[in-house]
Amino acid sequence: MAERSLLLVHAHPDDETIFTGATAAHYAAQGVRVTLVCCTLGEQGEIYVDELVQLAADQADQLGGYRLSELRAACRELGLDDVRLLGGAGRYRDSGMPGAPSNAHPRAFGYGNSSMAVDELAAVVRQVRPGVVLTYAENGTTAHPDHVQTHRVAMAAIDAAAGHASDPWRVSRAYAPVFPLSMVSKGADRFFASSENPFADLDDVSELPFVVPDEAVAVRIDASRHGERKLAALAAHETQIRTDTWLYALATNLGIEPSGVEYYRRLSVGETISNPTVATDFFD
Repeated sequence: MAERSLLLVHAHPDDETIFTGATAAHYAAQGVRVTLVCCTLGEQGEIYVDELVQLAADQADQLGGYRLSELRAACRELGLDDVRLLGGAGRYRDSGMPGAPSNAHPRAFGYGNSSMAVDELAAVVRQVRPGVVLTYAENGTTAHPDHVQTHRVAMAAIDAAAGHASDPWRVSRAYAPVFPLSMVSKGADRFFASSENPFADLDDVSELPFVVPDEAVAVRIDASRHGERKLAALAAHETQIRTDTWLYALATNLGIEPSGVEYYRRLSVGETISNPTVATDFFD
């Protein structure tokens, strides 16, 4: 595949680092064009910095702007300089968790009409012409409504870009970050002991929405040399990520694999390929 350009499509600031940070740093360091599109500002996020709690959505409602500064700082750590907000900053809003009053906000990304978002993202696809797109699986990877919508928008935008009348672009491959069952099983004690864990009541790690059987893993990116950069990017998201939380545990592979190793499964788009073994490069 000739086009070595990578497009990451994420829901909130910090998702880019948690799920794909080392991968992004790995390819950016190789000179691959890496573009990040973030769909919301994460206005409904938790705040783990005491002196910033008044930024919350039910108080000053300024968390989104602060998280944008965190996103830019994290991307500097990862070596990313093409960072975009879908439709511009503030077009779409963090929906919050299912059942929250914020679901009804008129700009809530996960619950709104996605047609405009698809058009906006398709325009980005046609502009940057990625060979590979990274986004979430059909279940949103974490089952968050904004993540589910991000998957829908990304896949529809790939189709729309390919079908454009005058300037089509066909993405060759798309992948979703995942965590293999064998690794999570080994780190289950740490995962279930982590704080803020919405899945703490599950008994079977195979039921976690981000876990796949090992045979479903299509690509393993070993970006161990960029593991420290990923950790620095995680630290840049200070309002959202504490080292005792479930997301930090996942981002650091539960201590089973180095933090710079990230796994992906193939999404149904583009060329048909058959990999009898797990690939180590998206562009092979």
